[in-house]
Amino acid sequence: MEVVSDRTKPTVKDYMTRDVATVSPDETVGQVATRIAESEQHSGFPVCDRRRVEGFISARDLLLAEDDDPIFKVMATELLVAHPDMKVNDAARVILRSGIQKLPVVDDAGNLVGIISNADVIRSQIERATPEKVGKLMRTLEQIHGIELTEERRTVPLSELTPTQGRVYADELEGRRYELERGLAEPLVVIDNGGTLLLADGHHRVLAADRLEIDEMDAYVIVIDHEIELGMARTADKEGLERIDDIDVVDYARHPLVQTTKRLQSDDGREGEAE
Repeated sequence: MEVVSDRTKPTVKDYMTRDVATVSPDETVGQVATRIAESEQHSGFPVCDRRRVEGFISARDLLLAEDDDPIFKVMATELLVAHPDMKVNDAARVILRSGIQKLPVVDDAGNLVGIISNADVIRSQIERATPEKVGKLMRTLEQIHGIELTEERRTVPLSELTPTQGRVYADELEGRRYELERGLAEPLVVIDNGGTLLLADGHHRVLAADRLEIDEMDAYVIVIDHEIELGMARTADKEGLERIDDIDVVDYARHPLVQTTKRLQSDDGREGEAE
């Protein structure tokens, strides 16, 4: 059974933020500078007269302006915008080639309906990759056990997950924490084996989420109606893994990919010296 995403060509409206913070053309530079300084999320705002987008103001635009200047005097008026039906890949090209971080999204009347950022684009690519991973795992399980499986998208409590990997790497946890804090984390892959939730993919993400006091996460869940004997369940039982607290965090070793990269760099250096 092959899982086919119902969003093979996602559009901007699927990933844009709809609740957009804006400023008025008549607000002052000082007022907007204060909003940017007090915000952890915003480095600029669409400038709107009611719902219609008139420009965009960024922190850079404010640098040489007087505090009492109205925003309409210093805002950028030559704008790049996206339409809700624009393909995310096309929006990604615009963001990449223009060097901007966010695109206002406007409807046919020029009214602001959302905003899409480079982080939203990254998230769209992550969410497209995960179903392919789930599909491969489902096909493997179906072939090995001669069963038909279904797949669901759920929010799963971390306390109910049974890990199938006994250790994670401390340095990679930092990367996963960064992704979680910015909404870029890939969904987990979980197998519901007759009611037992086995964590198939996402052990670093789960540990990072637990450290951030996150109680539940988005997941693709492969559903097995009646419990069967799975190799990963035997592994979990053999290693005494019952909950995520049982996963060891390895501080004394770096991730194998990092070690391999460093070794290759060292080898390249030695070859250069020999020449």
